Amino acid sequence: MDFTFSEEQQAAVEAAKAVFAGVAPDGVPSPALTAGAVADDFDRTLWTRLADADLLSLLLDEEYGGAGLDPIALCLVLRESAKVLARVPLLENTTAAVAVQTYGSAELKEELLARTGRGETVLTIAAHGRTGHDPADLAVVARQEGGTWVLEGTQTAVPWAYNADLILVPAHTDDSGRAVLALVPRTHEGAVLAEQLSTTGERLAELRLDSARIAGRYVLDTEGAWEWLRLLLTTGTCALALGLAEAALRMTSEYAGKREQFGHPIATFQAVAVQAADRYMDLRAMEATLWQAAWRITSGTTGTLPTAGDVAVAKIWASEGVRRVVQTAQHLHGGFGADTDYPLHRYHAWAKHLELSLGPAAAHEESLGDLLAAHPLG
Repeated sequence: MDFTFSEEQQAAVEAAKAVFAGVAPDGVPSPALTAGAVADDFDRTLWTRLADADLLSLLLDEEYGGAGLDPIALCLVLRESAKVLARVPLLENTTAAVAVQTYGSAELKEELLARTGRGETVLTIAAHGRTGHDPADLAVVARQEGGTWVLEGTQTAVPWAYNADLILVPAHTDDSGRAVLALVPRTHEGAVLAEQLSTTGERLAELRLDSARIAGRYVLDTEGAWEWLRLLLTTGTCALALGLAEAALRMTSEYAGKREQFGHPIATFQAVAVQAADRYMDLRAMEATLWQAAWRITSGTTGTLPTAGDVAVAKIWASEGVRRVVQTAQHLHGGFGADTDYPLHRYHAWAKHLELSLGPAAAHEESLGDLLAAHPLG
């Protein structure tokens, strides 16, 4: 395998750095200071800039105005977005659009993809609380009635639901036990949103579906579509965790180099240096396992374990690593790290959210154990 990034992938990184250069991670009120959500909407100005830079259409085919790049390019851009805590549904919108491109009908692709790539139609996914590879674990049930599908159930912690135009909902079917993906308009009859808040202060939603009828053309019912989307969404979450952890460790390094005790920068103290070195090793492990997972999804290469095994390993390292990095960052900053006028506390809140999104490390360790039992090594 070759982890050298292509010229197109590197160009996407440079474009992302230019777009995110002016984003301040403390640009919205701290959740510690607000009685509710930190903002009613995501950063629409930044969303427009991402669209203008063609970063919302990276993975779309050229016929829909996209660049035709791969999941590795998406992860590179997500990594940059997390360094500044960009408040945009980049991960959800892109992966949902790719699911439509991969599994949707020609009519559906023509209707949605170009508009999604231009940022005019916003997609999100109702799946952040789910990790299992068994479709029966999904919270929503779908049944087919003629040319329509009827959805029943409640999905919690749906990101950006109040601001997206369409919510991609994974659901399991009673008849075959397989999963389908249904595009549900935010204001659709039978769909109700109830406000929830994440640890980041961002507005989430509990999506309640009560006999919500969805036309068949808006349902992706190809076998394996949800399993593939879950792997891509999880890998993108690992990229966000990596970018956040890199930014937090950089902030800590800069602070430790300037903060003096007993006439010396604390960075020169052995205890501080050892902690920083440990967290640097976490970053390198997070990075290596992320690119392994992204490469497996991109190439479709088979190995001793299915691709899900590499994705599980990446999420285990992402969850554990990002938690350890921000905890060490808080510790080495002392009381300054908890100051709401300093952005580190926001990185800590976002890290906790990413650690648990799509399952904590323990959930993925269990999934990995199941895969090893089904595919013994050696």
